[in-house]
Amino acid sequence: MSRIKAIVLIAFLLVTIAGVRAQQAPIFTNYNNSYTYINPGFAGLSEGVNVLGIYRQQWAGFTDTDGNDIAPTTLLVTGDMPIRALGGGISLSVLNDQLGFEKNTNVGLGYSYHIDMGGSTMGLGLSVSLLNRTVNFGQLVTGQPGDPLVSQLGEESGMLFDLSVGAFWQIPESFYVGVSAINLLNTTGKALGESQTAASFTTDRTLYFVAGYPFLFESLPAFKFIPSVNVMTNLSSAQLNAGAKVVYNDLLSLGVNYRPEESVGITVGLTIKDFVLGYAYDINTMGYNIPGSHEIALSYCFKLDMNRTPRDYRSVRYL
Repeated sequence: MSRIKAIVLIAFLLVTIAGVRAQQAPIFTNYNNSYTYINPGFAGLSEGVNVLGIYRQQWAGFTDTDGNDIAPTTLLVTGDMPIRALGGGISLSVLNDQLGFEKNTNVGLGYSYHIDMGGSTMGLGLSVSLLNRTVNFGQLVTGQPGDPLVSQLGEESGMLFDLSVGAFWQIPESFYVGVSAINLLNTTGKALGESQTAASFTTDRTLYFVAGYPFLFESLPAFKFIPSVNVMTNLSSAQLNAGAKVVYNDLLSLGVNYRPEESVGITVGLTIKDFVLGYAYDINTMGYNIPGSHEIALSYCFKLDMNRTPRDYRSVRYL
């Protein structure tokens, strides 16, 4: 177990030093509530039916020069459950992401095969998704008036199919680590316009690495200290989330999250029976009078009698 602790600490330090910023796929401060979406291998690795939701309003109140509200807003709802007859678990995710005059709706269905590793479990997952991408080009303001690439276009939309894969390893109530790739095919849709240089909609291929470990204190048994990381990259740039929180009596939590050159986030959480409510506020560190971001997360676990051995598989969402 000491070796696992060392791995977590080294990984935490390395990604903290190496992280740079970018944002292709949606990003969350309560990123542990998004594991079902970003890693198909996570499906069904807890003791019941999990339903989670995150609503994020990034740069709240941010407008363009015409006064139009162009602040990104994202709503993610996921559900997953173990199915013993399938040897793993299934998941469903619905993501609605709006950035200015662009709107994306993504629906994904996934399966994870679980491998019992004697005290820990490895989930190997695959998911399929349909993305509906819509852009109102008529509302775009370009640096070149009458830009031929957009002047001929109005509101355009396209449907794209893609695949995601992931592996997630966890020791119940303890260490976890996951690697995944969403939108692996980086699908390209139909051409927008009739010219040979017309642009096309594409999905956003993104790779993820997540890890975390709860530290317990013998002198303070009511408290847990939980550092975690989430690194996402499109292979040309990367975004780091480095977070840590203190949990009191599995009831209240207080934490911080850091994105290099982007924001510092404050998180609070409350657990009431099987409900977990979280809130995060990100303080912008980029300057330019960009406002902060709000995020609300809610989750609920419908516990199932899986006729398991006395081992208690508990979701990392509740750590």
